[in-house]
Amino acid sequence: MTLVGGSHDDHGATFGQRGGREIVEEYGRADRAVRAVRNAVGVIEMGYGVVVVTGSDRHAAVDAAITNDVPEGDGAGCYALVLDDEGTAAAELFVYAAGERLLLFSPPGRAPTVINRLETGERSATAREATEGFGVFGVHGPMATEKIASVLHKAGAPTGAYSFVRGSMGDAGVSVVAGDAPGGEESYEVICAAEDADEVWMTLLSRGNGAAPFGYRTYETLTLEAGTPLFDTEIDGKRPATVGLSGAAGLPAAETDQRLVGVRIDAEEPPAGGTTVLDDDGPVGRVTRARWSPSLSATIGFAIVDADATVEGVRAADDRFGAEIESLPFVEGSDQSRRLPSY
Repeated sequence: MTLVGGSHDDHGATFGQRGGREIVEEYGRADRAVRAVRNAVGVIEMGYGVVVVTGSDRHAAVDAAITNDVPEGDGAGCYALVLDDEGTAAAELFVYAAGERLLLFSPPGRAPTVINRLETGERSATAREATEGFGVFGVHGPMATEKIASVLHKAGAPTGAYSFVRGSMGDAGVSVVAGDAPGGEESYEVICAAEDADEVWMTLLSRGNGAAPFGYRTYETLTLEAGTPLFDTEIDGKRPATVGLSGAAGLPAAETDQRLVGVRIDAEEPPAGGTTVLDDDGPVGRVTRARWSPSLSATIGFAIVDADATVEGVRAADDRFGAEIESLPFVEGSDQSRRLPSY
C-alpha cells in the first residue's frame, strides 16, 4: 500500500492498483495537474518493486541478467531491461550501485520476476525483495532542480541521468537520483527509508519551493506527451528493438518488423489499448496507450504498427476515427526523455 495514504486522502486522492501495489490514480482536475508539472514542479509517490543484491559477486549476477552494463562506482546508475529466453522484455530496471549493495527498482509487481532471472545460484550473491523498506518520490518539472536545491541538505543536486547523491531532508536521510526525464521535464527521484516517507513527502510538497501532488494517470499522460514508453503498456513482452529502446537499454541496433510510433487521433474520447490501427488497406497494428493531451488539446497515443506502414485511422467498436503518425516527442519540455524510441 502507499506509504503516505493519509496525506493523499487530505489532497482528495483516488486510489488504484498497479502490479498488486496501491498507487494514487489522481487527485482530480487532471488537466490542471499536467499543466502544473509543465509550468513548475510536481511530486508523485512511485510504486516501484525493489530488489537488493549483496555479496562479492553481485555485479556479475546482475550483469548476467540485464541488458546494460552494471554500474561500478558508488553513486552511479543505469537503465536496463530483463529479457526472457525469447528475447522479449520481462522487466524494466533502474540499477544503482550503493556501496556494498546494488539496488534494483522495477515496475510494480515485477520484483519476483527480477529475482528469478538473477544468476545467483553459483555465485557469492544474494537477492532479496525489499519493496516495503523504501519510499520513492518523483519530482518533475522545469523547476525540479530549484525544488531539490531548496530542500536537500548536505549535498547538491546530482547531474547526469541515473547518478545519485546522499543527503537529508529535514531529519530524514535520502538519496536523490537524477532522472532521465520521462515526462520531458527536469526530473529527480528521492529515495528514503519507508519510516521516513511521511516527512520526505511533506518536505517535497510544502517546504522550500512548493510543489503540486500528481498521480499515475497524470504521469501516464506526461510520459506519453514526452514520447516515453512505459513497461505495462508498451514494453512488456516486446523485443527492445520493436519499441525503439535498444540504445537506451545498452543493446546494439537490430532489425524489426514493427515499430512504436506516436499517433494523433481525431477523437475526443481516447481509444482503449488494443484498438486496431488502419491504413487505407486494413489493419497495420494496434494502439498501446492513448490519452487526451491538455498540452495540445488533442487525443494522442502510442501504437505498434508494421515497420513500413502508414496510418490513416483507428477502429474502435463500430466507429472509425482519422489518425496520423506524428513525430516524437509530442510536447517539447525543459528536457528530453532518454527513453525516446529510436530506430
